[in-house]
Amino acid sequence: MDDTMKQFQETLIEIETEAENLLLARHQLVEDDRMRNGNREALTALRKQARTTKTSVPSPFNLMMNEIGVSRPLVKEICETCGNHDSKEKTWLMFSGTDMYARVPFHAAHTFLETDHMRLDFDVKKLQSYVKEKSFLISEQGVLADKIGPGVLKSLVTLQDRPKRDTN
Repeated sequence: MDDTMKQFQETLIEIETEAENLLLARHQLVEDDRMRNGNREALTALRKQARTTKTSVPSPFNLMMNEIGVSRPLVKEICETCGNHDSKEKTWLMFSGTDMYARVPFHAAHTFLETDHMRLDFDVKKLQSYVKEKSFLISEQGVLADKIGPGVLKSLVTLQDRPKRDTN
């Protein structure tokens, strides 16, 4: 095989490897996004159960300022999700990626879901930047269109192996 064909073959292998990595990253992005949406739905259900929204629970500072005349502890911690809901009440939680249910305290359930949601947000953003980078890299290597005619490129894409026929 002459050198230009070897170089062409290596370039095609490199582009196909990058494209395969891109497709795998996109698939993982879809899966992570599906899990993130499930976490968001679960957190919304827990907030409905506690009858709170993110903005309906006053901040600890506001509570402290309202209760300044009353002799109570100086700082009162209030969870944004739990609000006045009993945080020790048990609720069912299905762990992501498994078919296992567990009955855990309400506060532990939403804390677990919120930390998992933050991790998934980070992973999704990381995958999105990876997909952008790989897409840009592949488009930059698209210079092959200048070296190969569109007819040859089309025939490479639609190339199929056919078994040889016996002429006996």
